[in-house]
Amino acid sequence: MTFELKQLPFKRDALAPHISARTIDYHHGKHHAGYVDKLNDLISDTNYADATLEEIILNSFDQDDEREIFNNAAQVWNHNFFWDSLTPDGGGAPEGELARLIERDFGSYDAFKDAFEEAGTGEFGSGWVWLVIEAGKLKTVSTTDAKLPLLYGQQPLICCDVWEHAYYLDYQNERKSFLTAFLDNLLNWGHAAERLSVQGEGSTTAARRYQDAQSDFAQSGGVKKNAREAADALDGEEGEELREAQENTANRS
Repeated sequence: MTFELKQLPFKRDALAPHISARTIDYHHGKHHAGYVDKLNDLISDTNYADATLEEIILNSFDQDDEREIFNNAAQVWNHNFFWDSLTPDGGGAPEGELARLIERDFGSYDAFKDAFEEAGTGEFGSGWVWLVIEAGKLKTVSTTDAKLPLLYGQQPLICCDVWEHAYYLDYQNERKSFLTAFLDNLLNWGHAAERLSVQGEGSTTAARRYQDAQSDFAQSGGVKKNAREAADALDGEEGEELREAQENTANRS
């Protein structure tokens, strides 16, 4: 399939003054578009030509000869998720189930904010900061470069891009100020609530998604590989679920 650049769910100037239209033009129209174009070029005439983004990401991760494919596919996915995590007049404390879970797992909304900002400012170099659900609990995590929570059995609810191109025109080197603006004014809790309702509080979706992606990709002529590292990195039931999904997929092929 040919991937297309995701349409923004808001007008290019709708996030100002927190994110300027100029930043959006470069970020969406140049950086994100560049990842889409490069990915389409890289997968043309390969086993990935008809694969979904998740199939490409899960199967190319940590494969030395497919690193460029992984990086571009993951960056397309990450940016798609980032745009959905933004909304004009957003931010502030959530309501409903998310408010309950934040209170339970962080102690307070302010404690969540501190944890999110710490994860974002603590990411050395380029990367992403996420609110995820793992083993039924909310946590903040950061990922380096193009990596994303799906690789580790975590279900993302929101994310913020902390590559410099996301904020430098508006905030220069003040990454923390950008993160604060995101949390206070732009965070789309509605999107997070939708993700939570789909994913639930469990971790079984990770194993099921891996199983489906690997099985479908193999049946379409791809080569099953990878994600063993993701399972091995998890302890207890989560890792066992991913390992069982891998083994069951291999046994059926």
